[in-house]
Amino acid sequence: MRINIKLLLLIISPIVIISMILNGIGVNSGKIKIGILQLVEHDALDQARKGFVDGLEELGLVDGKNIEIDYENAQGEQSNCCLLSNKLINKKSDLILAIATPAAQAIANATKNIPILVTAITSPESAGLVESNEKPNSNVSGTSDLAPVKKQIALIKNLKPSVEKIGILFCSNEANSEYQANLAVKEIEKLGLKSQIFTVSQSSEVAQVVQSMVSSVDAIYTPTDNMMASTMPTISSIATAQNIPVVCGETNVVGKGAIGTYGMDYYKLGKLAARQAFEILINGKDPQNMPIEYLQDNELTLNSDIIDVLGIKIPENLKNISQFVKTQ
Repeated sequence: MRINIKLLLLIISPIVIISMILNGIGVNSGKIKIGILQLVEHDALDQARKGFVDGLEELGLVDGKNIEIDYENAQGEQSNCCLLSNKLINKKSDLILAIATPAAQAIANATKNIPILVTAITSPESAGLVESNEKPNSNVSGTSDLAPVKKQIALIKNLKPSVEKIGILFCSNEANSEYQANLAVKEIEKLGLKSQIFTVSQSSEVAQVVQSMVSSVDAIYTPTDNMMASTMPTISSIATAQNIPVVCGETNVVGKGAIGTYGMDYYKLGKLAARQAFEILINGKDPQNMPIEYLQDNELTLNSDIIDVLGIKIPENLKNISQFVKTQ
């Protein structure tokens, strides 16, 4: 039997190339370089990063073996985001994961050539990172942590049927928080309730603003917001003392004093981004043609300590689908 050498090479070559990459044998016998730029340390962002790294490993891309991960944390400072962006670019990263909006904006402004994936961002389109969430048309794609705002607002009504006015609190410096706040206003109106927006620009303002809120609202809603996540113990202590429940935007904040939320698993969100990274690095996909992806499942988490303090009776239809945590 005569073997067609050209055809055989066409079949074998892609397999060999992928095998070489997965085993750390690239053109220059080097590892794939992946940079990670994270805005700040807190539970949700940390879980997204862990999910990304673990997801890559499950797909055969292992740090220290065939890939090299350079993790940088900006410690919440925008100026650090810019400096660290240049550091990752100068290291000739093959792909960069940006966790949270300011980190993503910094790296996207610094390079138009290196593939960038973003995560823990509500709407990359609203943040000016992509042309549209459906078709990025840039070197940026990734995953969104858009919360189920409709279900979260409905949760307030279910837990406190007498509610008439809901205060919405977020950081004015976070575009994604404003995006969610506007969605919340619409959902509150649909329920025939009133809303009032309150904003802060720095964490030192939170206590004073919440003090003013509790005298004029029946409940508080905080969207997925880095500052709200880090200051939830303060928000909760003031609100709970006045019998005001706080529904937050993401699950990890419930244990810090919010009464509950329908939220997503940021670890799973990170794994979703890892699959996108594999498609770019191994299968050669172009970010500009990769839509922003979303997690489809949301879990109800309630804080049993806050429920007891506020004397709230959980509706029977929620008991069986809830997971309970205590204030940390």
